[in-house]
Amino acid sequence: MKIHKLQIYSANLREQLQFYRDQLNLKITDYSDDCFKVQTGYSTLRFQQRDKATAYHIAFHVPDNQYKEALNWVKERVPVLKGNGQEIVDFMAWNAKSIYFYDKDKNIVEFISRESFRKPESALFSEKSILGISEVGLVTENIKEKFNFLNTNFELEKYDGDFERFCAIGDDQGLLITINQKLKDWFPTDDKAYKSEFQIEFTQQGKKHSLIFENDKLTTQQ
Repeated sequence: MKIHKLQIYSANLREQLQFYRDQLNLKITDYSDDCFKVQTGYSTLRFQQRDKATAYHIAFHVPDNQYKEALNWVKERVPVLKGNGQEIVDFMAWNAKSIYFYDKDKNIVEFISRESFRKPESALFSEKSILGISEVGLVTENIKEKFNFLNTNFELEKYDGDFERFCAIGDDQGLLITINQKLKDWFPTDDKAYKSEFQIEFTQQGKKHSLIFENDKLTTQQ
């Protein structure tokens, strides 16, 4: 599952623009009064103004085994959120290491470095090292229903977890981090998980797909 475009919502559009442009130094495109886009590698993250927007979890791929360089880069710009008391969280079952921080909407942003996903092009880490969007959180009260929809329509598989509390759906390239709002909060901060709505475009097995999450329902556009 390769995520090409992700649209999320923001109640603090100007502050978010300044954060992604000035603090993270990412490329901004198509800025207007009610939206802007962030280009990160092969993916585009679009922020749309919404007065009552709620927080998200989103993740970006960084190169294989460059998590220490990524950590130093993040710490120069924003405080790091520790997980299990660590600045770098080791997900051994996923062959991955992660770093977490907040943006201006208190979205939990993650940099994830997966073994053998992609080798770094430079020994130095910069904003140009970010490869693309890796994950977005999908918060619901019925994980099995969401999995069945994603499996039936896109042949996405369970990557990890269960259908009660937490289920990562997809593959190493891209995941929908699906959690039960009643049973789980967001790692690593225990922030409340909201059914934050999004739109996503991705390719799976060579086919392009569009997916909308709205009012705790998934729909697809052909």
